[in-house]
Amino acid sequence: MTRPSNGKIKLAFEPASLRIPLGDIETLRDVSDPIRRSKKYGQIAASIQEVGIIEPPVVVRLAGDRERYRLLDGHLRLDILRIRGDKDVVCLIATDDEAITYNKRISRMAIVQEHKMILKALEKGVSEERLARALNVNIPSIRNRARLLDGICEEAAKLLQDRMIPMKTFHELRKLRPMRQIEVAETMIAMNRFSRPYAQSLVAATPQGQLVSEQQKVIRGLSEEQIEHMERESSNVDREFRMIEQSFGTDHLDLVLAMGYINRLIENVRVVHHLARHHPEILAEFQRIVQLRDAA
Repeated sequence: MTRPSNGKIKLAFEPASLRIPLGDIETLRDVSDPIRRSKKYGQIAASIQEVGIIEPPVVVRLAGDRERYRLLDGHLRLDILRIRGDKDVVCLIATDDEAITYNKRISRMAIVQEHKMILKALEKGVSEERLARALNVNIPSIRNRARLLDGICEEAAKLLQDRMIPMKTFHELRKLRPMRQIEVAETMIAMNRFSRPYAQSLVAATPQGQLVSEQQKVIRGLSEEQIEHMERESSNVDREFRMIEQSFGTDHLDLVLAMGYINRLIENVRVVHHLARHHPEILAEFQRIVQLRDAA
C-alpha cells in the first residue's frame, strides 16, 4: 500500500486478480535465447509444467486503454506460457507503474521468496515429489527449504527476504536470539556479505547471553579470554558502526554542499587570482578537491 499526498492509504493492487489474454499484455523486454537456456529458466519451466503458476505475474493497466496491460513482474513466466501455447494467465493488477522496482528482480529468485513459493505449493496440496522434480532438487532439499525460516524472527526474515543468501547462513542465524538476529542481518546488509563463514564470524563474536543455546560457546583454537576479547571488540565495532550510520547522511550532504561551493569559488576568476597571490596553498587544496570531485 502507498500513502498519497491527501493522506489516504492507496492499495498497491486491485482487489481482484484477472485472467488476461496473453496478447493483451505488453512486455518491457524480450527474453533472449541464452536466458532460455539458463538453469533458472529451466527450473521455472519445469515448475509451471508440474504445478502451474504459483506466483501470478504482475501487470498494470495502460493509460488510455484499460483493456491492455504492461507486464511489471513475470517476464520469464509469461515467455514460458507463450512457448507452451497458453492463451491467458491470471495476473495481479498493480495500481502504480513501478517497473523499476520489479525489473531488478526478474531473473533471480531470493531464497526466502523460493521458501514462500514452496510453502504455498504445499498448502495447495502439491506433493514434495512434484516440487522436487519442478525445482530439479531432491526431496530432503525441498524439506529444508520449507523449514528455512524456522527459528528466524519475523523482523530478520523481512530484512533478508530480497537478498541472495546461502541456506547455511540461516543455520547460523538460528543460533542467535531474535534481537541479535536483527543486528546480524543489518550488519550483513550494510557490508553486503551473506556467506556462511561471515555469519559464523558474527556468531562467534556474539556474547553468550545472546545465543539460543545455554551450552557454553566453544571456538576451536581460541581460549575463553580470547573469545571474551573478541566479543568486546565486536561490540565496540557495532557501536561505532551505528554511530557512523546515524550521521552518514548528514555528513554526506554537508560534504556535497561544501564541494559544490568550492567548485563555484574555483570557477570565479577574481577569487582564483586572489588565492593565487595571497594563499597559493589553499588554492592548490581547492583544486585538488575539485579534481577528486570530478573523478568521482
